[in-house]
Amino acid sequence: MNMTTHIDVITTFIFIGIVQGFILSFFFIFKKSANIRANRFQGFLILVLTLSIFEQWLNQTGYITRVLVITNYGESLNLVIGPLLFLFVKYSLEPSYSRKDWLHFVLALIYLCYLMFDLIQPNDVKYNSYIYSFHPDWPFLKVNMEIPNDPLHIKRYLNAVTGVQLVVYAALSIRLLVKKARQSGDSIFRTQDEVIISLRNMVLHLSIVILIFIAVKLTFRNRDIGDYYIDSYVSLFILITTFRIMNDSTYFDKSTSFMDLSIGKYLKSSLSDAGKQKILDNLILELETRHYFLDNLASLSELARKIGESPHHVSQVINEKLNKSFFELLASYRVEEAKRILSGDKKNKITVEEISEMVGYNSKTAFNNAFKKLTGKTPSEFRKSVNS
Repeated sequence: MNMTTHIDVITTFIFIGIVQGFILSFFFIFKKSANIRANRFQGFLILVLTLSIFEQWLNQTGYITRVLVITNYGESLNLVIGPLLFLFVKYSLEPSYSRKDWLHFVLALIYLCYLMFDLIQPNDVKYNSYIYSFHPDWPFLKVNMEIPNDPLHIKRYLNAVTGVQLVVYAALSIRLLVKKARQSGDSIFRTQDEVIISLRNMVLHLSIVILIFIAVKLTFRNRDIGDYYIDSYVSLFILITTFRIMNDSTYFDKSTSFMDLSIGKYLKSSLSDAGKQKILDNLILELETRHYFLDNLASLSELARKIGESPHHVSQVINEKLNKSFFELLASYRVEEAKRILSGDKKNKITVEEISEMVGYNSKTAFNNAFKKLTGKTPSEFRKSVNS
């Protein structure tokens, strides 16, 4: 059995990304924040990606020969990347929880059970699997397989299934973003909403990873020697995210994706503290005195025009001074106005749908979700609590 190992610049870079990936996933999963459920799904996504590239690192360097017992453990992990991406996007946009969301992991769970046929194989069989993919010129060991590692012969379809699943979940994520952007009359490429921009960039970068994955599998067929392209790409974003967190103490309080290079844009802003305060004062005047939030077509660009500032600077002030995105700010004012109506003299004469329109929402569902997120109750439950 050849146990040769090899370390070079690329594998060293990937290893640093792996270490940071484990650290980042820990913080995303366990750190409490306003959007804790979305962060947890992102944390699990980072953890799964890190575990996947760690397996590839072991194979690329040859260290897998020291731990053959875990060979191929990452195959089932590839089937949870798409669902985790979709659920992170979903909970970043609409935090309402649904038990049915766990059905997205059924395919991965089924394959994990099937993978047991592979994991129980003797080390000689796993060694042959390793050299087949990475060192086909090495001599194979003679082994007798008492139990086949692929009794249903479905492993040959795994890459195709993984690729299709990733494309489907990327498309579903984009669909959610398009729907959210349209609610404010924007598109995902023209919106000024920082959350949508960050999530959009993440989906686009993961789409690039999907394209690299497809290109690698088509080029190298059944072998895995091209996966270091994917590993290097993911490691790069993990290290960039680490740098951003070190330079932004409020990072975990925002709905921010780790595959987004746009969040550092404020670091070079020329806006002074006095300028920020001026914009904030004008924002409060427009929202609290002129009640701009009641406009069902309210947008960041229109609000910026009203106060004579650029959308970029207004977005920066909302993020830095109020620790919110534009739509989170709108929701806070709209929900407070709804609470005032639900507590007033006409609270029992107005339907929830009418109230949602009165405070600026085009959708009763969006109103209910925002209200429950901020108050812990639906509008109907809040009205009952006021009446009791």
